[in-house]
Amino acid sequence: MKVLIVGSGGREHAIAWSVAKSDKVDKIYCAPGNAGIAEYAECVDIGAMEFEKLVTFAKDNAIDLTIIGMDDPLVGGVVDAFEAEGLRVFGPRKNAAIIEGSKAFSKDLMKKYHIPTAAYENFDNKEDALAYLETAKFPIVLKADGLALGKGVLICNTLEEAKEGVKTIMEEKKCGDAGNRMVIEEFMTGREVSVLAFCDGKTVQCMTSAQDHKRAKDGDQGLNTGGMGTFSPSPFYNDEVKAFCEEHIYQPTMDAMASEGRPFVGVLFTGLMITEDGPKVLEYNARFGDPEAQVVLPRMKNDIIDVMEACIDGCLSDIDLQFEDNAAVCVVLASDGYPVSYQKGFVIEGLDRFKGVDDYYCFHAGSKKTDKGIVTNGGRVLGVTAKGKDLKEARKKAYEATEWISFENKYMRHDIGKAIDEA
Repeated sequence: MKVLIVGSGGREHAIAWSVAKSDKVDKIYCAPGNAGIAEYAECVDIGAMEFEKLVTFAKDNAIDLTIIGMDDPLVGGVVDAFEAEGLRVFGPRKNAAIIEGSKAFSKDLMKKYHIPTAAYENFDNKEDALAYLETAKFPIVLKADGLALGKGVLICNTLEEAKEGVKTIMEEKKCGDAGNRMVIEEFMTGREVSVLAFCDGKTVQCMTSAQDHKRAKDGDQGLNTGGMGTFSPSPFYNDEVKAFCEEHIYQPTMDAMASEGRPFVGVLFTGLMITEDGPKVLEYNARFGDPEAQVVLPRMKNDIIDVMEACIDGCLSDIDLQFEDNAAVCVVLASDGYPVSYQKGFVIEGLDRFKGVDDYYCFHAGSKKTDKGIVTNGGRVLGVTAKGKDLKEARKKAYEATEWISFENKYMRHDIGKAIDEA
């Protein structure tokens, strides 16, 4: 079969790698792709938001399955555009992708259906938000309502910080139109865990757990980013927590979306906080996490095509989803200055070291093939991933592999999974 993947980041590279392992697939395309994805797929120069061109390409090339990796096209309705032309596509429709596209929607959904989450209020204007803050308890969390590349969340320790945050989001529009509406919620403490799940509209099958590191600098300092590294599984996601989440979060979320006339088909990402009062939802995403996909997919035993087709056909309950009994760690190699400002176009050396080596992976997030060779083309450049028998071994191997790669202005955190490693 022929498969088209839509996107250009590390998540899409991990998906392409998984798809390439399937015996069912003999041709992969990726729009627009990147230099790493090009190893498995023919990259085509079509942007992820160019729905008409994507649909035309799929029809002209007799694509059997299109996989949407990115959030923007999902929230924008790309799945609806494909389905309108009778094309087979994996991902939630626009009316279901709103669970990520609007934090206000997802918070209201959780409140209505009694899904545990932080207390919150939604605001449509700056004045009401500022008035609310005058009586709020700190620290507090400000969230731009819409998609903001993982940078629309501010944790504010004081009233002055929070006032400045409201100005940044709602007045200065640092997150663009995503900040037209804002959620202010209580600050939760505990261990964060990310759980991805395949969904067919009624059935939920969870993948192995993971934990992301969002802050730019060691020790969880610096600005929020799209993710500086991750590990899987999380030792804090034990059987008791898993059972609670299955009963009170995952299935209720599926049932709630169905009850609202928004059946969710695709990958649901649930960001959890394991608090003293039990697990609570931090956020939902409507697709694979990035870089969570880079540690979860290499541990999955199933043929990803089988699972995705079962989701589309509404028979996910027939799938026995299995993962390896090991661990994986991904360290993101970024451009120094990310997420604020950084230079691109530097030649990347050492990529060949990963070819033909078991348990080591180099997923491209921001790379481009040029006459000079493969060069940096983004803030997050590569996701260096390794598997090991446990987190300690996987972490050691991942950091060893980061030394294989060199490029000017290379930057990374040095403590991905360190707390777990030392526990």
